[in-house]
Amino acid sequence: MRDGLTRTERIVLTTLQELQQAREGRSVPTMELWGRVVEKVDLSQAELQAILSRLAGR
Repeated sequence: MRDGLTRTERIVLTTLQELQQAREGRSVPTMELWGRVVEKVDLSQAELQAILSRLAGR
């Protein structure tokens, strides 16, 4: 893919989308997202926060 995202960023985004759909569009707690992402890739909480900040454009 040529969207500029890393594999980990792509996993975070797809997992977030899955959780939002399951919660009918409501906000997803960061810890719940982290718990699901960690099942797929080794990632610390700080790394997840950095990815979320980068994806949000901060």
